[in-house]
Amino acid sequence: QVQLVESGGGLVQVGGSLRLSCAVSRNIFGAYIMGWYRQAPEKQRELVASLTSAGVTIYANSVKGRFSISRDNAKNTVYLQMNSLKPEDTAVYYCNVRLLIATSNNDFWGQGTQVTVSS
Repeated sequence: QVQLVESGGGLVQVGGSLRLSCAVSRNIFGAYIMGWYRQAPEKQRELVASLTSAGVTIYANSVKGRFSISRDNAKNTVYLQMNSLKPEDTAVYYCNVRLLIATSNNDFWGQGTQVTVSS
């Protein structure tokens, strides 16, 4: 079993920065994808950034050049560094881990952390 706990959200002004953290309850073995998703009110949940166990990153076009996903294996933590924040970045941000070596019980989500960007 894997449990994820997000932290670091809050209220920030336009152009500001936040770093979100996702604490993972145990080491992940084998192939996996770690990702950050967000969901704004009345909108679909969307992928913001992902990082595979092979080191491949993917970013939504809307955040390229502003956000960066990374992990610290020693701390069992994945981060999302968010710079140059815009009002449209306002959403609940969710951490996700998907195990690629398992066919069931392979998709885990955190509880979400609110990010609000105000002018």
